[in-house]
Amino acid sequence: MGRVEGKVAFITGAARGQGRSHAVRLAEEGADIVAMDICGPAGNWWAPPSTPEDLAETVRLVEQADRRILARQGDVRDAGRVQEIADEAIAEFGFIDVVVSNAAISNFAPAWELTHEDWQNHIDTNLTGSFNVMKAILPSMISAGRGGSFIIIGSTSGNRGLPLNLHYVTAKHGLVGFMRGLAVEAGQFKIRVNAIHPGIVNSPLGLANAEAVLPLLDDQPARYRSIFDTPLPAENMIDPIDISHAVVYLASEESRYVTGLVLNADAGLSL
Repeated sequence: MGRVEGKVAFITGAARGQGRSHAVRLAEEGADIVAMDICGPAGNWWAPPSTPEDLAETVRLVEQADRRILARQGDVRDAGRVQEIADEAIAEFGFIDVVVSNAAISNFAPAWELTHEDWQNHIDTNLTGSFNVMKAILPSMISAGRGGSFIIIGSTSGNRGLPLNLHYVTAKHGLVGFMRGLAVEAGQFKIRVNAIHPGIVNSPLGLANAEAVLPLLDDQPARYRSIFDTPLPAENMIDPIDISHAVVYLASEESRYVTGLVLNADAGLSL
């Protein structure tokens, strides 16, 4: 306990799934939380939208851990709204030490059937969303002089090409370059920048997409299905808490000399 005591963590996509798990786990280790989520349609085809009630449950669980939380609705594609929430958080807590850029969407279709709208939405949410969060928060982290940790929740799709997911794969590969470039620039301020690449996670989005993609694979080459096999037995689904353990490590001083890392928490799916 207390591995991030006294820190403030800003988490996007925090209403449910991985985001909620990260918020609760960091709170259990002593951090106060800023939780941001769109709480509405975001462009996923199959997963139902997160709701204000979902975000309220995240608030309840963080408060149950006896930590403070500021929870606000907002879309990471809206740079102005991200800045408003960041400014309010800094006014409330004084600083932000940890960023967990977690908000994302994911759909499946053959590359040539993707619409221009869906392509752009994936780039805007999954890649530019992290840039918007960085722009809103990093200057305050620099001026606070406390160092910090910027954690990007990427994907196994950022390590390799996976089928029926070109827009998502492209955005997640882009995040690796974003992470590495930012790690070089932010290091002088003792701000570490790392990425965690989960496999298929047992969350509302992960479950909905897993159920939807299996029938699609029936009409594709047989080898596509084997791409989703994992060396470690995980039934191809990983619990959000397993990703949250990695988040706590990268948020804590235990990783004070770790930067520019892609941490694969994917049961070996990248191998």
